[in-house]
Order: sequence, then structure tokens, then C-alpha cells
Amino acid sequence: QVELVESGGGLVQAGGSLRLSCAASGRTFSSYAMGWFRQAPGKDRESVAIISWSGGSTDYAVAVKGRFTISRDNAKNTVYLQMNSLKPEDTAIYYCAAKRITSYSRRVYYNSYEYDYWGQGTQVTVSS
Repeated sequence: QVELVESGGGLVQAGGSLRLSCAASGRTFSSYAMGWFRQAPGKDRESVAIISWSGGSTDYAVAVKGRFTISRDNAKNTVYLQMNSLKPEDTAIYYCAAKRITSYSRRVYYNSYEYDYWGQGTQVTVSS
């Protein structure tokens, strides 16, 4: 069982930055690939950024590529999402998710249904 707790959301003006953190409980954080997802009102949940168990592989949604950076610190059981040049369309609830891996490869996971554990979400609001 893994408990995930997000923090760092808030209200920011367009062009600003925020850094989200997701702290995981337990001693096996490196056994999980991680992802950040978001859901805006009236829209489906979408993948934003994903990272392999070691951090060696990452990928991003087209809408955020070049502006967002995902990273992880396995010693601190934490995954981060640095968000720069924020736009009003980035407004959403942001969730982190953990996928239990079965092999220590560079694989990342793109679909929300592949993830085993979810945090409660943190609101990000970008004003124009």
C-alpha cells in the first residue's frame, strides 16, 4: 500500500511558475513508476508527465512539453513537477499516481488505468 500526498498547488498569474510535490509513504518508492495527471472541469483526466522508477525515462504531454519538468528523488520518496510559463489552460486539479513495476526497466506508463495508487489532488489555478 502506498499513500500519496500532493502539495504546492495554488493561484498564479499567467507566465508564472509553481512546483508541485508528491510525497509517498512506505519504503519501496523506487519500485514504482510515477505520473502526474490533471483534470479540468468538464474534461477527462489526462496525462501530463510520467517518469520511470529511476528517473532515467520521462515523457510529457504535447501541451506542456518544454514548460514542465518531472523529476524524482527516491531517497526522499518524492516526485516533483516544475511548471513554468503557466497558461490559463493549465488550470486543473493535479494528481500524482504510482504504478507498481514488475521489472526495473526504463518503461514509463501513459494511461491512468495502469496506475495503482492516486493522491487526493492539488488545485492549480492560472489567471489571465
